[in-house]
Amino acid sequence: MAAQPESFRDQFVSLFQSAVDQVVRTASPSTALVTRPGTDNALVNAAAAIAALKSQGQTTLPDVAPGEVAQDAWTCAKMGFSLLQARARGDATAASTIENNLRYNVCDPAWIKVIENYMQFFGPDGKRAAIPYRRANTIGPVTIPLKAGATIALIADWGTGTDVAVDLLKQAALQNPDIVIHLGDIYYSGTPEECDANFRNIVDTVLARSTKDVPVYTLSGNHDMYSGGAGYYGLIDTLNDHARRQPASFFCLRNDDWQFIAMDTGLHDYNPFDGTEVLTFIEPDEEQWIVDRIAEFDGKTILMSHHQLFSALSQIGPLQAGGKLVAHNPKLLPSFQRFAQAARQPIAAWFWGHEHSLSIYQPYLGLNRGRCIGHGAVPVIVDGPENAPDSRIVNPPTLQNVLLKQADMIYMHGFTIIRLGQGAQHAQASAEYYESSDGTTPMFTETL
Repeated sequence: MAAQPESFRDQFVSLFQSAVDQVVRTASPSTALVTRPGTDNALVNAAAAIAALKSQGQTTLPDVAPGEVAQDAWTCAKMGFSLLQARARGDATAASTIENNLRYNVCDPAWIKVIENYMQFFGPDGKRAAIPYRRANTIGPVTIPLKAGATIALIADWGTGTDVAVDLLKQAALQNPDIVIHLGDIYYSGTPEECDANFRNIVDTVLARSTKDVPVYTLSGNHDMYSGGAGYYGLIDTLNDHARRQPASFFCLRNDDWQFIAMDTGLHDYNPFDGTEVLTFIEPDEEQWIVDRIAEFDGKTILMSHHQLFSALSQIGPLQAGGKLVAHNPKLLPSFQRFAQAARQPIAAWFWGHEHSLSIYQPYLGLNRGRCIGHGAVPVIVDGPENAPDSRIVNPPTLQNVLLKQADMIYMHGFTIIRLGQGAQHAQASAEYYESSDGTTPMFTETL
């Protein structure tokens, strides 16, 4: 039997421990726990340590976990305690800040909503309802016009609906983008309500789209498909006017010198129970559609997807022999090789999200610029597992030394601005990487 946490004759810390017990119970993806969770649960163990320190009169909790307490659990429990304190004293401002940091990451007790939506749209047997994916032959060789010299804002994993997301888009808007492209994930499950509240309403308001002409596009991420695409497809049909409507979950923006091609990697990552082991892929007819768009084009191509081609930080697919991991997605790599072979010029870059970090990679597997920009609006805890290289990965890609700043044990968020050349420089382009500590001065700039 698991050891039970110590109780204390302190009403506040006892209330905190009760709250943590409830979080642990409701976070179970199957049936709720019947008995009280014990200290073998990392979060309960961390809460017990916090309660002991507070009962002893300690006013400030350390950032570093004490003793045998897991660091991630300590950080989560500490934020939960701070939130309870803020609510108890009526400090709405502090509580709102803590809630934004607590949401959508490994601490998030609201992951139960993902599971509830999963059960609603897919059923307890794990069989999903048919996602209304649009086949390549139904949209034809359509491309969306892209003006010369355009400024394109790229953000990823941004659809949280929090103040963090709103503030980041406001900073991106200062760069006067002609187009905004989101690389996927509207949280928690891409329901119609979430697509409106966490995406449409915010982009319309912040970008003043009732008076300004700023087309917005969004890719298919795994969270968008947790509801079976119930909100996603209605969203893309109504985001822009007919001439620039996004025809499907994959699309091509093009001018004479540059094209941006979006791929649908979310279609086959719809099950929140298999998030670490799934090997997502592109439908064969969609892959051929992309090959055709690349082969017919004389200019340069930038690829975009939600999921990563490779990673030094995160697990891609199941564990291999000896507990090792492959650094790349073996289903996406052949697709990329086909794209590269069809291109008349080298693929300029591939931007993706999914991992909630900024990762600027050195050339790897034939791709000169693999860029993860998933640090849009999901809080990532400093020293947490999401930003540390995974030692199980064999022959990982090498990261360039471009590092995000941090504040209050959370990494900064950010976005990318791509500026296409015009006039004599029409065939050139640059990528500027901004973080939320300063949305006017890029932290890193490169030529594409």
